[in-house]
Amino acid sequence: MTLKSVAVEKNSGLYISEYPGSFSVSLPIYLLDYLSAKLTDEFGKGFDKSNLRKMRQFYCTFPIRDTLCPELSWSHYRVLMRINDEQARRFYMEECAKAAWSVRQLERQINTMYYQRILASQDKIAVANEIQTTEPKPEYEKIVKDPYVMEFLQIQPDTHVYEGDLEQALIDHLQHFLLELGRGFSFVARQKRFTLDGQDFFIDLVFYNYILKCFVLIDLKMGKLTHQDLGQMQMYVNYYTREMMNEGDTQPIGIVLCADKGDSIVKYTLPEDNHQIFASKYFTYLPSEEELKRELNLKEFHKKE
Repeated sequence: MTLKSVAVEKNSGLYISEYPGSFSVSLPIYLLDYLSAKLTDEFGKGFDKSNLRKMRQFYCTFPIRDTLCPELSWSHYRVLMRINDEQARRFYMEECAKAAWSVRQLERQINTMYYQRILASQDKIAVANEIQTTEPKPEYEKIVKDPYVMEFLQIQPDTHVYEGDLEQALIDHLQHFLLELGRGFSFVARQKRFTLDGQDFFIDLVFYNYILKCFVLIDLKMGKLTHQDLGQMQMYVNYYTREMMNEGDTQPIGIVLCADKGDSIVKYTLPEDNHQIFASKYFTYLPSEEELKRELNLKEFHKKE
């Protein structure tokens, strides 16, 4: 649906909201019947009672026309209207327009609490300032999520999966994985090999982020994170820094995706000024709201230590 169509819905909502007797929370049936018949006679189809309620809700949710994003359709706005928190709704609207999400992608980001996960590493003021900037320059920490939700793999909880199987599943669902990674990622290589002193090493997945202009190296771990995992990733990042960077690139970053991790291992293995090596948990199923909140609260606790 075009911006013109969205404007029709908004103007209809304005008409309904300003019609005498229509300011109550729920419109009387007789008024809906009257307005439906009147608007249908005047403008044609599309003004049944259900649509009139949605139009009125749309106007009440977005009363200022200039705040609308022309890139979004009526279907996008119907999803956004379900979000009660105004800051969260605006965040999803801005991100949806920037990244050109489909309606299905928007619904998934809302269901996986993308906004809440972003807030785990940024305060509300910083997020609000960032989404009002046309071309924000994100820092490394702002593009790394914790946790990552990969329910699209359709792996049931408590199912034993090998690292190679998880890697293959991510490749098979590469489009969904790129969406979960965030904006600016493109796929480079799988099982990227390099040789040091006659020994071969393999990086599970390599991406490039065109916003940060850097390589992003990902290593998959099925078990709990160890200090050896972080040390191995440090070697991968050092190699890419010295051998693979192109002119104009920023320093590469490494992400160890693990089934579980202790924050103390990360804290005492990596230097205090670390901005290149990250460890993030992943879910291969859609966690409950309570599970996600517990993860985010735990992360906030460790940040304050």
